[in-house]
Amino acid sequence: MAKVITFGELMLRLQPYHYERFVQCDRVAFTFGGGEANVAVSLANYGLDASFVTKLPAHAIGQAAVNSLRRYGVDTSNIVRGGDRVGIYFNEKGASQRGSVCIYDRAHSAIQEASPKEFDWDRIFEGAAWFHFTGITPALGENMVEACAQACETARKKGLTISCDLNYRGKLWTREQARKAMTRLCQYVDVCIANEEDAKDVFGIEAEASDIYGGRLNREGYQSVARQLADKFGFEKVAITLRESHSAFDNGWSALLYDTASDRYFFSKKYDLHIIDRVGGGDSFGGGLIYALLSGKDAQSAIEFAVAASALKHSIEGDYHMVTVEEVEKLARGDASGRIQR
Repeated sequence: MAKVITFGELMLRLQPYHYERFVQCDRVAFTFGGGEANVAVSLANYGLDASFVTKLPAHAIGQAAVNSLRRYGVDTSNIVRGGDRVGIYFNEKGASQRGSVCIYDRAHSAIQEASPKEFDWDRIFEGAAWFHFTGITPALGENMVEACAQACETARKKGLTISCDLNYRGKLWTREQARKAMTRLCQYVDVCIANEEDAKDVFGIEAEASDIYGGRLNREGYQSVARQLADKFGFEKVAITLRESHSAFDNGWSALLYDTASDRYFFSKKYDLHIIDRVGGGDSFGGGLIYALLSGKDAQSAIEFAVAASALKHSIEGDYHMVTVEEVEKLARGDASGRIQR
């Protein structure tokens, strides 16, 4: 069973019930989530040996965060304990033409203030086959840029496959900061994952004839984006998710995978989603792609699995993805009826 290491921040998620706004709610749901942790949960549910690396306080909230991962079989033995805060994000779910709102309260969290020296990557990567991180982690500060760089350097020396979801977050850093840091880190990356906006926000690479706010995406334009990313950094594969946003509830969802060895583009089928919770949708795509590639699926099957996995995540409340390989493969084969299973 392949071992995958993911590295990032695990946060407390506070969310008004149903579709209430922050200003009207008097109670919130208490869960946990975070980009790389979400990927680890997906992989653990698929039966892989998934280990999540972060730093969390030793107090009760930090322990609750650790327990949320253990519940799904994620290895938490590499989590550093210490610091004072668990980062928080407040999520207001959008509805109809009102978009979702995310407010961060993550300054001075344990991982944001961690020293790169606290992570023994030689030990952490022992026996591992894959390392995954996202652009959110280096956005936490220069110390995390250095921690990611050290992780990537060690992973490269040990022969691990390295994947990165660009995941630009404008509330955490500027485009200039992101470009500088991610240019440094992407030299180590084998598999790059992005959405329809990331390449533009981080590297200034934009798809022609697309209007993401109008829900119109140009497939040929994103083929060019994938090739430019691969040419710039030498990626082996580039995956781009393509979200056609018609409303907060209704999206078209598909993706492409560019394989540099064969110089071919592979497009998934498109799903018409009616969304329950879109947070973690990109992370579930990343988890699905990692699983598919580690399982030896060909490029077309891999992108179909990843998109089907992510389509299912949009039906599940919370950050974490809780589906099986069998459920994903059933959808990827074309059974999207949603009929009751008896």
